[in-house]
Amino acid sequence: MKRALAILAFLCVLAAGEYFAVSKFAIRHETLNLFDAARQRPISVSIAVRRDYETKASLGFWRLPLAIISNGNTVKNTEYSFLANALAARGYLVASIQQDLPSDPPLMTVVGEPYVGRREVYMRCEANILFVLGQLKKTQENADYDHITLVGHSNGGDVSMYMAKQHPELVAKVVTLDNLRVPFVISDHVKILSFRSKDPHFTTDPGVLPTPEQAKSRGIDIVNTSAQHTEMSDRGPDSVKEKIQETLDRFLRSSASSALAPADTTSPMIMNPADY
Repeated sequence: MKRALAILAFLCVLAAGEYFAVSKFAIRHETLNLFDAARQRPISVSIAVRRDYETKASLGFWRLPLAIISNGNTVKNTEYSFLANALAARGYLVASIQQDLPSDPPLMTVVGEPYVGRREVYMRCEANILFVLGQLKKTQENADYDHITLVGHSNGGDVSMYMAKQHPELVAKVVTLDNLRVPFVISDHVKILSFRSKDPHFTTDPGVLPTPEQAKSRGIDIVNTSAQHTEMSDRGPDSVKEKIQETLDRFLRSSASSALAPADTTSPMIMNPADY
């Protein structure tokens, strides 16, 4: 019995080691410097994809699920490699978009206005995502563009939630890291995972989070962490990033069977700050 348990433990360690080895060494990274001529706007995109799954897709044996990552304000699109690698390790084609430029107006807050006056910012970022999707279709024909996973931190999380609201026909999953302004999409066809910080300098606007009843009935997973707002990027400590990766991996596995399957409401993934 002890021998069997030892073998099982070894296999678990081996599987974990393989996962992180894949995330470091078997993923192809590429930077696309695109230009939207219609808006005269450069858009930098960081691509991550597992080489073996990309080959399988090119041979017609796999359809790459697609994840779009949107950066937080003042954070670079390249500062979410811990998320990009976790997604790519599970077979995703990951596109991390640089949503803001130095030439863009500063992000303002107007109390009392819808989305505190940031609707134009979200619309601009929505246009960025749609443009990138159009460009990717030209080079990655074997990706799934009908059931996209949107991932975003802070302002990028609000962009992701806004995009899901505007294009429900395209979006299957939304993962946010402390989005503060755009209310959650309440839908049977969109699975949502949201990590929340414990940071007094970044407070969530009223009406953004679902009620406990809505979260339970729609299978929305809320993970309350003790992390600071800015730690939910590559800038954060490894302990925070590893916990987020583990939870994200469970979320992806639980929804892998069918992109449009109704959310499992029997065991919502609600965690407490003590878990992080």
